[in-house]
Formats: sequence, structure tokens, C-alpha cells
Amino acid sequence: MKVKIVNKSKHAIPEYATKFSAGLDIRANLQSSIVLKPLERKLISTGIYLEIPEGFEAQIRPRSGLALKKGLTILNSPGTIDSDYRGEIGVILVNLSNIDVIVDDGERICQMVFAKHEQVSLINSDSISETKRGDGGFGHTGVK
Repeated sequence: MKVKIVNKSKHAIPEYATKFSAGLDIRANLQSSIVLKPLERKLISTGIYLEIPEGFEAQIRPRSGLALKKGLTILNSPGTIDSDYRGEIGVILVNLSNIDVIVDDGERICQMVFAKHEQVSLINSDSISETKRGDGGFGHTGVK
């Protein structure tokens, strides 16, 4: 699949780190480094704009290395970029560590995965079918 990108950042377009990577690495596009205090969140600029084909979305996901090493994650994970959105891709980073964390210009802050999706038509009904699971949720399979 081909996706049009406008790159207004100072960095190369997003790329896959390895041959079999699912996500493209996205870099921060900052005028200067920023500091995220513990539990602080900020919208991080990327300088990239996409034209995603209809029937697809781009998902913004955390990078495991940033989560483990620095305690940074994506607040609305995964973030969805709809195919009709044409604005700059922004990433909401949150610092879940107990120390200040610096985010540098050009740092890989997240990954972007493209996924096919479908829209549904909801139909009003008075009932839905029964299953063995029923309304069991939130850890019900671990209950003996």
C-alpha cells in the first residue's frame, strides 16, 4: 500500500527499523528539547502529514524502549489517525516515571502501524444472543 506523506520536519520520513517491523518509527520535531515532569503530558510535534487511504487508519503506539528505559508512553494508546484527517500528526507523550525526562529533537517517540478497518451499521434490538461467557469480563477467566 502506498501512503502520501508531506514532511515539514527537519528529519527523514518515518521508516521501519528492521525488515519485519510492524511500525514505522516517528520522530519528535522540536525547536529545542523539552522536559516532561513526572505525570506530565505534552503534545509533541512530528512535522508530518498523511493521506491515508479510505478503509485504513494509522495507529500511534508506544515504543517499548522508551517505556522501559524512561517511563514514557502514549496517553491515548493506541491513538487513531482517521483517513480523512489532514492535519499534522501530534503525539501525546506522558511521563509515568518518578523523575524528569528529556525529549530531544529527532528522538524516536512512537511507532505508527497501519490497519484496515470497517464501519458498521448498528441495528436497534431488544436482545442479543446468549454465549457461554455471557457478561463475564475483567478477569473472569481467572476466577475458579
